[in-house]
Amino acid sequence: MLIRRAPIFRSSEITDERLYLNRRAFIAGAAALGGALALGAPHDAGAEAPLAELKAARNPKFAQPDPPTRYEAATTYNNFYEFGVNKEDPARMAGSLKPRPWAVQVEGHVGKPRTFDIDELIKLAPLEERVYALRCVEAWSMVIPWIGFPLAALLKRVEPTGQAKFVEFTTLLDPEQFPAQKKGLFSFSSLEWPYVEGLRLDEAMHPLTLLTVGMYGKVLPNQNGAPVRVVVPWKYGFKSAKSIVRIRLVSEQPKTAWEKAAPQEYGFYSNVNPAVSHPRWSQATERRITEGRISEFRRRDTLPFNGYADQVASLYSGMDLKKYY
Repeated sequence: MLIRRAPIFRSSEITDERLYLNRRAFIAGAAALGGALALGAPHDAGAEAPLAELKAARNPKFAQPDPPTRYEAATTYNNFYEFGVNKEDPARMAGSLKPRPWAVQVEGHVGKPRTFDIDELIKLAPLEERVYALRCVEAWSMVIPWIGFPLAALLKRVEPTGQAKFVEFTTLLDPEQFPAQKKGLFSFSSLEWPYVEGLRLDEAMHPLTLLTVGMYGKVLPNQNGAPVRVVVPWKYGFKSAKSIVRIRLVSEQPKTAWEKAAPQEYGFYSNVNPAVSHPRWSQATERRITEGRISEFRRRDTLPFNGYADQVASLYSGMDLKKYY
């Protein structure tokens, strides 16, 4: 199989170095989260405000050989198309998102459907910090210390029935908070809003799948998916739905946002697979972002399942992973 090398990043994909040195776009006001959080400064949309701290013990089972990506890089080089198509758009536009009050509705094929307030959600299970590598389909990756708890802890609370085969995640639909959902200058017409993603139930219940409420010892910044997102570390980053308002257990495979927009490029499974090229570039190698500047991107071989093959490869035993990409 011919593997094409990934092209050099386009200028629109590389955030200017001055962005990392001069701007601190860390906007996401947070109220107190019981005894777990220290209260941050009041949120003023469009103004800079420190994020509330979020205490969690690091889980030593989820260590990475590479050091974490610098916080400034991880919070200013993002894909979050509800804010725009450029990597700097989420940090620049995220002040419009109001992460509190917030609720997540869990429904579908469950015995006990519920709506969880964000504070209640955080108290469901002990928070832990896990250092996961996040691999994006554009052939770049970061190492991020995420804070959360296994998604399985939430799903067990609502008691999935025998009809539940898949889990569907839906992001907030609100053009006032997500400017790119509006028709106009910042719209991304290829995607259908609200953003929908999905997992097979066994993938969602896997202990690696994290319901995430923080990173780097702080609550999630708006541009990284506040106030709650899922992180699925063996899949490409777009599978990790952000700013979730609904989790629905269903019997049929959900039709996800990127499948609808470009099914030839983004399959339902989207497991990190260096042997399967994106139609427009190779996935055989990636650039690991350390400090965030182009001179500090380190090229490396892409690992099957993003390096988590020992834990998750058995989920796909007997499957053709080039067909079910």
